[in-house]
Amino acid sequence: MRENIFVTSPLLPPLEEFIPYLEQIWQSKQLTNSGPFHQQLEKALAEYLGVKHLSLFSNGTLALLTALQALRIKGEVITTPYSFVATAHTILWNSLTPVFVDIDPVTCNMDPKKIEAAITPETTAILPVHCYGIPCNVQEIQRIADMYDLRVIYDAAHAFGVKEQGESILNHGDLSVLSFHATKVFNTVEGGAIICQDAKMKKRIDDLKNFGFANETTVVATGINGKMNEVQAAFGMLQLQHIDEALEKRKIIYDYYRESIADIPGITLLEKPAGIEWNYAYAPVFVEPSSPCTRDELYESLKPHGIFTRRYFYPLISEFPMYRGLPSAQPGMMPVAESISASVLCLPVFPTLTLDEVERIVGLIRAQIESHQFSIEPPLCKTA
Repeated sequence: MRENIFVTSPLLPPLEEFIPYLEQIWQSKQLTNSGPFHQQLEKALAEYLGVKHLSLFSNGTLALLTALQALRIKGEVITTPYSFVATAHTILWNSLTPVFVDIDPVTCNMDPKKIEAAITPETTAILPVHCYGIPCNVQEIQRIADMYDLRVIYDAAHAFGVKEQGESILNHGDLSVLSFHATKVFNTVEGGAIICQDAKMKKRIDDLKNFGFANETTVVATGINGKMNEVQAAFGMLQLQHIDEALEKRKIIYDYYRESIADIPGITLLEKPAGIEWNYAYAPVFVEPSSPCTRDELYESLKPHGIFTRRYFYPLISEFPMYRGLPSAQPGMMPVAESISASVLCLPVFPTLTLDEVERIVGLIRAQIESHQFSIEPPLCKTA
């Protein structure tokens, strides 16, 4: 059993299997600029994920930045405070104004009712996040977008391979953006992608990620260098051979958590909604107000035992200094997000985590809860 267990560990294929890919790169001497592995991975991922068009990027943040550029978004963008900070940072980098709205207490995704209430004449887009890979209410969000003529870009960083009613969740909205960071269920060390619905939009995205070049001598937009290199793409091609096995192992770990945590008082595991083919990207538990110990007490108590959980997502994006001054970021305006952010704890989940290690983690949580439970002295009885 390993000494330290972190919230995640990257999926790494056998090193000897990667060597032949590197040899091909050395022979071709093409390291970037849409080389053969880049082209192969775009096609292979589009087929695996069940999407029409996919454009690879060197990381997910550049993909999200470019998605906003590709749709020529202006003014205000409605988004969630309950995400990794890159979601909102990409809005600011595009000189746009983020407008935060509260989240649903069950899914942790944006509450559509709050979206509609936040729309102003300056609103041009909605940027929801499929938090933990749990799909947003895509039908209601699209209804709102159609009614108010808004664009929808999904931050799908957590949603690799997720399906709802048998269809890829990535096919919703105008664009969906994936992350292939080392912490994600599918990684290319760093990396990302934009999913779009037509070839014309893919061409615009491909131009934008290559400085805006449309051909050798023509620059058509203020682009950026967002291209994925050949080593990353080759790594991704190899990862695809192992991803199904990795997802199945994640499911086994999550199911073990679900069964073994069920009777621990004050601790609730995120539930997978019905009709979802999930990727088990995260294993968030919520420390309820009824718990005998707080979330932070539980978080700190696991560290001396070499268990390093994470409080995803705490603090809220809206609580960081660059966002606090926004009208939508004032304390008390998003009570559900504030409550969940103060109670969430993501437990370790990754393919090489053993069930013995999971059992040890659960045992430590149970012991911590019980130690607080039994340390509370009963009130003294009054005598007549």
